[in-house]
Amino acid sequence: MSLPDNIPIVAVVGPTASGKTALAIEIAKRFDGEIIGADSMQIYKNMSIASAAPTAEEKGDIPHHLFEFLDTCEKFSVAEYVALATKKVAEVTARGKLPVLVGGTGLYVDSFLENLKFSAEENTDEVREKLEKEAAELGTAALLERLKEIDPEAASKLHENDKKRIIRALEVYEIHGVTPTEMNLRSKSEPSPYKSIYIGTNYKDRETLYKRIKKRVYMMLEQGLLQEAEKSYKTLGSTAVQAIGHKEFYPYFDGEISKDEAIESLIRSTRRYAKRQLTWFRRNENINWIYMDECDNPIEKAANIVKENL
Repeated sequence: MSLPDNIPIVAVVGPTASGKTALAIEIAKRFDGEIIGADSMQIYKNMSIASAAPTAEEKGDIPHHLFEFLDTCEKFSVAEYVALATKKVAEVTARGKLPVLVGGTGLYVDSFLENLKFSAEENTDEVREKLEKEAAELGTAALLERLKEIDPEAASKLHENDKKRIIRALEVYEIHGVTPTEMNLRSKSEPSPYKSIYIGTNYKDRETLYKRIKKRVYMMLEQGLLQEAEKSYKTLGSTAVQAIGHKEFYPYFDGEISKDEAIESLIRSTRRYAKRQLTWFRRNENINWIYMDECDNPIEKAANIVKENL
């Protein structure tokens, strides 16, 4: 799809429970915008509570795209996301509206806004399954050492606990015969057509964010999270099964842990996820951070950032 240059897009990013959704919707209201999701779990149906997908009441009359459109049994890749987001942004801008991207999946956000190109990949399941088996047998530390030998730059950005990205990096090398670093350089050969205005939501006091996470977990339970997780039990696809909010309850359904232990596990998992999100987004020097616990009027501050950069 051929796109004009300098298409303005506001991207509202940050850790879970930091207020991204509400802020993005307010920006869309002020600047005649439409919301485009950038969350790897909010794309799935029947997971709206666990993924904290915006409710009909939250959406109001603002159009939302790329939310809850995929069955949980279906796989979905970052390449597919970039293709869909490109199409949606073209449609939104053709209507004369401002695209407002919102989500906490940094890989989706960066891959799209930086205009990364993805090669067609066939028969990747076999390679991934082989690497998963090796990780189980040898440990992810051994796989990371292998990656260090072929691509030290990519390996230096990963921790041995980050099994998913280690496997993905080795998968790229085995399928394409080039390192992830080289693939990344090639993919960036075409400049991005987007003029990206990044706004990040966060809390200076980390404990305040953690309290918000805990409060959100108990709010989700009141909304029916346990029942939602039970429906998905043993039925999710290979991508959706990774969803925080469901998988923590599976040991409870199996009778291995108590409900309270499952809830505590969910709170810990969500806190760890927030840390990973912050680690990812802090590498982006273009993000205008708004610290929600130090800002009297986050909406006004965000609006000023957008005005100054449009």
